[in-house]
Amino acid sequence: MKKLWMIACAGLMATLAGCNQQAGDNSASAGGAASNTTAASAPTQKGAIGVSLLTMENPFFKDIGNAMQDEAAKSGYSVIVTAGEKDPARQRDQVNDFIVKKVSAIVLSPCDSKAIGTAIQAANKAGIPVFTADIASMDKTAKVVAHVATDNYEGGKLAGKAMIEALGGKGKIAIIDHPEVESGIMRTKGFKETIAGAKGIQVVAQLPGGGARDLSFKVAQDILEKNPDLNGIFAINDPSALGTVAALEKAGRLSKVKVIGFDGQLEAKQAIKEGKIFADSIQFPDKIGRTVVQSIVKYMGGEKVPSQVLIPTSLYHKADAEKDPALKSKTS
Repeated sequence: MKKLWMIACAGLMATLAGCNQQAGDNSASAGGAASNTTAASAPTQKGAIGVSLLTMENPFFKDIGNAMQDEAAKSGYSVIVTAGEKDPARQRDQVNDFIVKKVSAIVLSPCDSKAIGTAIQAANKAGIPVFTADIASMDKTAKVVAHVATDNYEGGKLAGKAMIEALGGKGKIAIIDHPEVESGIMRTKGFKETIAGAKGIQVVAQLPGGGARDLSFKVAQDILEKNPDLNGIFAINDPSALGTVAALEKAGRLSKVKVIGFDGQLEAKQAIKEGKIFADSIQFPDKIGRTVVQSIVKYMGGEKVPSQVLIPTSLYHKADAEKDPALKSKTS
């Protein structure tokens, strides 16, 4: 009887041991499966891209930053998005912070195309590749791997054609520019070269609006006060154009002065539909953001990338706005 009891106990212990072993094997398999799933779904983190844009007050730059984050995630890079808010010293500090963080690459939309050179040189010294988006550096001693932007010169020429069209080739106009940044310089250059072909158009004022809505509003007010017979205003971006529209509305002269903008922001397109802005040279911030990240990924992978990629613009008129599903109808 004692012998039978011992045999039964031995059998039971063997059974329990087998069950424990099977449970352990199953746990290991489940753990392995979970590990494999995680590895398959999460891309390998390759590093961070530090980004300092001109400003986040302009939706255009927000779109660039968002597009960069989306595109970078596909290749395993994270993106740190900041903005200098038009302050070169603040932007320089942001670049220095990126250097301390040892980011894989830096992308800049300079607050000042000349002053940015010092910050780029610091990144060069640290061995961090620098790319520019929308606004180029004008410091020839600072090394930039690639510049991705709207073809601002051609966009300025299109804006000039729109002004000639709006005025029938004659009239007095003003320009609200942004001479601190390369993109603003090129837009103004293209615009002025084009209207020079229309002998009946005269530029009576050219003042900086800082690319900002509030400052451009004040500048436009000053221009209107000094030029009661003004026929048109070219504003180098949509915030400037919308500030100009506000000044014209306040002065009761919106119907007498044609406004040409540059960007293609939703609010400006709505203003075009409502007849407040005559036309815009539109650009594509999403494409700029994605293209600069694609250039970084290729460069970090050892591929050669073009030193400059210019993205064409197109003119956007009231007829385009009337067909744009993103815009509000007059009755809404």
